[in-house]
Order: sequence, then C-alpha cells, then structure tokens
Amino acid sequence: MDPYNYGLARDISSFDLRQNFVATYRYDFPFDKLFRQDNRWTQGWAISGVTRFTTGVPVTLVNPDDTSLIGTGNNGVNNSTIDELKVSAGSLQINHDPRNGQPYFNTALFSLPGLGTIGNSGRRSFYGPGMQKWDMALLKTTKLTESKSLEFRFEAFNTFNHAQFFGATSVDGNINDPTFGHVISADAPRIAQVALKFRS
Repeated sequence: MDPYNYGLARDISSFDLRQNFVATYRYDFPFDKLFRQDNRWTQGWAISGVTRFTTGVPVTLVNPDDTSLIGTGNNGVNNSTIDELKVSAGSLQINHDPRNGQPYFNTALFSLPGLGTIGNSGRRSFYGPGMQKWDMALLKTTKLTESKSLEFRFEAFNTFNHAQFFGATSVDGNINDPTFGHVISADAPRIAQVALKFRS
C-alpha cells in the first residue's frame, strides 16, 4: 500500500527515523609530494567532515477543538487532545520541494470531524521533509618544534547552504492555523567559523 495515499487511516507509533545515514571522513592532502617540497607550509593540510542523509520525522496532526465533546485537554505526550482530524480518501500529494511555498501535503483531505466524534486521521500518519547536511572543515597543522604545533581550522556547518526543513515542528499540523499544511521552520543556514589551537 502506498503510504502517501489514504485508504485506511494509519498511525505511526514512534518518532524513529526510517533511514539515517551518517558518514565521517578525513583526507590528508599530499601537497609535499605534489610540489616535491617537504616543509611546514606543504605539510599538515587536511579536510574532514560529517555528512548526514536522513528521512523526515512524522508530521503531527492537531485538532484542538474538542469536537468529541468529552472535554479532554492536552495529554502531555502529544501536547494535544485525543481528538484527531477527519480525513477523506485521496492522494496526499507530498510536496518534495518545500522551497516553492506550496503546502507540504494536500490539506483538502483534512477537516474537523462532526461534533461528538474523535476523527480518523491518525496522529502521525506520514513523514515530513528529510535532511541532507554537510559539515566540513579545512585543517592546517604547522609544526613549530618537535612537541609543539599550531592547528588552523576553517569550519562550515551546512556547508552548501541547502535549506534543511527537518524536525518535528517543521510542518504545521494544526488545522486551526492559517499556515496549516505548510513548512514553517528550517534549521540554521550555513554557519562558518575559524579556530586556532596551540598544541604542546
């Protein structure tokens, strides 16, 4: 069954990621061999990084209106009432490019249930956007003496400045909000910093 097409309402019981790939790496540049010079200026250059590819976390759908008429408040775990939304059969039409400003999913499928009913949508029945993030550093270690060295680091987080619409609150699932169904938050853009470390 296609998880992005509703026939029967499904619920996701945990926030476990479906796939999470993380790689760390380091490469030492052989400038001393390339330029045939073995000195403190050609030695000690390296690049390192952490790359992460992750699928999204479930979108939490919220019905805050107590349409069930049983007077339940926030339950602490979901931070919402037990009331869910009413969902109609149809394609969820996941928007795989949230930067275009369009809703992330087909909001026309969802509505408030009738009074005295809880709803059938499930709390977390589909996933939000994933993450493709590259954190990298350029290093230069210069030996000063046999036991002392100076390390220069230029580090960039989210190196390629790709918008990361990742997280439990990135997609607005509250049907009463004017931004219902839209991506409303993103992780930080590219951040760079320079560091100098003395080793002895």
